[in-house]
Amino acid sequence: MISQRQLFLNHVAQTNDAPLALEIERAEGVYLFDVNGKSYIDLIAGISVSNLGHNHPKVVEAIKVQTEKYLHTLVYGEFVLSPQVQLANLLRINLPESLNCTYFVNSGAEATEGAMKLAKRYTGRQGVVSCRKAYHGSTQGAMSLMSEAFFTAPFRPLLPAVAHIEYNVAEDLATINENTACVIMETVRGEIGVMSPKNDYLKLVRRRCDEVGALLILDEIQVGCGRTGTLFAFEQYEIVPDILLLAKAFGGGMPLGAFVASKEMMNVFTNNPYLGHITTFGGHPVSCAAGLASLEILLNQPQIIASVKEKASLFKDLLIHDAIIEVREAGLLIAVQLKSYDFVYNVIHECLNNGLIVDWFLFNSEAIRIAPPLTINELEIRNACKILLKAIEKTHKNG
Repeated sequence: MISQRQLFLNHVAQTNDAPLALEIERAEGVYLFDVNGKSYIDLIAGISVSNLGHNHPKVVEAIKVQTEKYLHTLVYGEFVLSPQVQLANLLRINLPESLNCTYFVNSGAEATEGAMKLAKRYTGRQGVVSCRKAYHGSTQGAMSLMSEAFFTAPFRPLLPAVAHIEYNVAEDLATINENTACVIMETVRGEIGVMSPKNDYLKLVRRRCDEVGALLILDEIQVGCGRTGTLFAFEQYEIVPDILLLAKAFGGGMPLGAFVASKEMMNVFTNNPYLGHITTFGGHPVSCAAGLASLEILLNQPQIIASVKEKASLFKDLLIHDAIIEVREAGLLIAVQLKSYDFVYNVIHECLNNGLIVDWFLFNSEAIRIAPPLTINELEIRNACKILLKAIEKTHKNG
């Protein structure tokens, strides 16, 4: 009889030639459990998705309740569906006044695609500016924002009129001009290995966009929903984007993304042409029910987000080793910088053998990614760091 693992390798499309291939049977809190009953502390939360931990009972209950009412009804935007309406309104209440209208999609890449279309349609311009070594999705439009030829060359031609700048370099902002429809950047950069804005950089970007009439799109797909210590990361930098991108944790573990703008801006999708952006399953009622429950939990239990900085500090205090070059954090998005890809690879697999799941970064394969559920407690942090340090020590000794 062919094993599940072999069926997975044979018939489920792969993204690399050596997948981890853990066969997960169930999940709860910060733990995943395989078919043999082995538990793993999940320090990456499905890549910043399970902010409330796996299988949060209130999120699961919201999903169950919605499935008993209705699933898909009609393509997005035609019917009044309560989970969509309630979630959009709760976002409106908790965002600046200008971010009052939400377009729901299925993923972060789709949020990026929709936001770029919105910016071009609203401004009548074609140019897009993004940062080098940034990741905003893997569809062709979103991939066009990526500067790394290693990932993009096999899929060209991609979108024209995309310019790349260095993040945190004020001089590069001159690239943003009267032909720029939008500037898209992560509020805090993830896949480069955690990089936060410095020296009022985001204020300078905001000012330059205003000077030339370009729209500012902030990508909080990975850093939103409390991960950096505030509900939205941009709140810490005293600016407001024209368009905000959300996904990953936004769906509470279900597939859900969104781009949020003003009602005035979003209305351009209704004419010249109408159906300016359409999606069949975007804002699926079950996903929106999960997203609503997740957002309500974060708002009604403020200690979850309030404890993020303290937990991040504990990680930094514990992760001390001669082989660790640097530990960078933006709340519970943490990069542990090591010396090489091979070192990181061996540490990841040694951690896996000992019941800990960590990862690397797309544009920084020499750093370990830590992005646990925000609900992780002190004991779990200490246990996880003990396993990670042991793996680093073993790898270090082995050269």
